[in-house]
Amino acid sequence: MNGEWLIRGRDGRLSVYLMTQDAVLCRAEQVPKGPWDAPRRIGGDQRLHPAPAPAIGQGADSYAHLVAWRPTAPGESDLVHSTHFRPLLAALDWDPVGHPDAKGDRTGRPVVAVDAQGRAHIFVRGGGGGLHMRAQAQKGGWGPWRDLKGTGLQDAPVAVAGRAGRIEAYAVGSGVILHWRQEAPGTEFRLVEEVAAEARPGTLRALATSDENTTLFFTDVSGHLSAWRPGARPVALLPAAGPGPVAAVRCELDGHDCTLLAQCSSSGRVAFAAYPGEQESAGAWWTESGPRLAPDAEVSLGLDADGRVVAAVLSPSTGQLLLTRRKDEPGLALTAWQEI
Repeated sequence: MNGEWLIRGRDGRLSVYLMTQDAVLCRAEQVPKGPWDAPRRIGGDQRLHPAPAPAIGQGADSYAHLVAWRPTAPGESDLVHSTHFRPLLAALDWDPVGHPDAKGDRTGRPVVAVDAQGRAHIFVRGGGGGLHMRAQAQKGGWGPWRDLKGTGLQDAPVAVAGRAGRIEAYAVGSGVILHWRQEAPGTEFRLVEEVAAEARPGTLRALATSDENTTLFFTDVSGHLSAWRPGARPVALLPAAGPGPVAAVRCELDGHDCTLLAQCSSSGRVAFAAYPGEQESAGAWWTESGPRLAPDAEVSLGLDADGRVVAAVLSPSTGQLLLTRRKDEPGLALTAWQEI
């Protein structure tokens, strides 16, 4: 899944979303911090493409929004959207939202972000290499596809709801990172900034790190995990633990507002690093945890019903799902990893 696929629902239950050969499945806690139910298919019988990966996003109302490509005809596909209101309820059927170029095959991995009014915004690279967006309309249905410009985008964008629910999006171009945002929720997007940076495609993750700012995390070509907030320069934070993107969550640790990062490391375990929110100068370092994992393992971070950090690891090849939570003690002490 593209995005943090471990989320907490409105009722406090945790859910995880995973892609199979042609469907998205959901597993959820039966009660907060309780046993988990069996995997259930999301969105009815619609067959989906497993690649590029489906996207997941969550709004302030805690509803999950999912976006995926589906086949429509030989050599043609379009995007579909589903909303999941409660972990133990069935999700809405997949709703077609079309193609950024009106017609054609898959153009890239989608991403979805949700504004303060609960409207999903879908972003995807178009066939011409620019960024395209379609959003749910205020009175229902969907607005038109919009070409947000930008050229030569190298991989999937990332998007996040920032200040007052305003959506911001980032993407990698040739030697630059581009940043789009709304001036206010529900308004049009503008390409507002480009910064020179050699980011590795497939390593972007955006997080609302304060009530005012979003931060983009990425791995540069030298192998350093960097952080960028628009209006400043990217800051090298620490060497990346592994080749993929980081998972990130804003959380409270020992009374401090912190950013917690997790990454599947090159050694095959999960590495964690935390630092005071938006204070990259304070430094950060990795601490590895858990067993050695399959090479395709992915990690996601969230908060449980008590606001405690939870980390989940999923291996698509083996189907193994592992979970750990922060203990009720100082620091970032974690419980033993448990298979679900």
